[in-house]
Amino acid sequence: MKKIRIAVVDDHSLFRRGLVSLLSDMPEFIIVAEAGNGQEALPVIKETNPDIVLMDVNMPIMSGLEALIALRQTDPEIKVLMLTISQNDNDLIGSIAAGANGYLLKNAEPETLRNTIIQVMQGNSVLSPEVTEKVFESLRRSQQSMGQTLLSSREVEVLGLMAKGLSTRQIADTLYISENTVKTHIRHILEKLEVNNRSQAVSKAVEMRYILP
Repeated sequence: MKKIRIAVVDDHSLFRRGLVSLLSDMPEFIIVAEAGNGQEALPVIKETNPDIVLMDVNMPIMSGLEALIALRQTDPEIKVLMLTISQNDNDLIGSIAAGANGYLLKNAEPETLRNTIIQVMQGNSVLSPEVTEKVFESLRRSQQSMGQTLLSSREVEVLGLMAKGLSTRQIADTLYISENTVKTHIRHILEKLEVNNRSQAVSKAVEMRYILP
């Protein structure tokens, strides 16, 4: 069976050497590259063309997240597994958003690491159990935020007419609805956009691209 070619990127040399030794003893893997930070890693990865990169997040000179972003621009298909001690939300969500195929904590058992690498190579996305809930919580917060600010199609229509300077009565006549309904739409628009008046609503709607300037 063809061995999985691995690059290990970690600034802690003792951990990196231990990891290389551990993986080298597993028959499925072969280590083709090592690096101590993201800046060192990019040319080495390009030269050795590994199947998967095991990358720490927090490193000097160039972090793992910065390296991941750069790597995705040149090689979007390469597998990248973030291997870190960080459970920081920014590191976790940032890595996933940047295209990491997995996020595994360094306290994982050797067999867990082995299985995770194989799963990632099979096209699966893998997260440490300790950080999975953080991802779901972030998604929940994002959905709640979108729900608070997302305007309905009718509200966007009202906004467009407000931007043209139409009065409440004129908007009602244009849309064939009552003035009270227009006032309700405007109140909802101000609440969702978190502004105090019509002009602020129009300005923010332009910024958020709900309407054209």
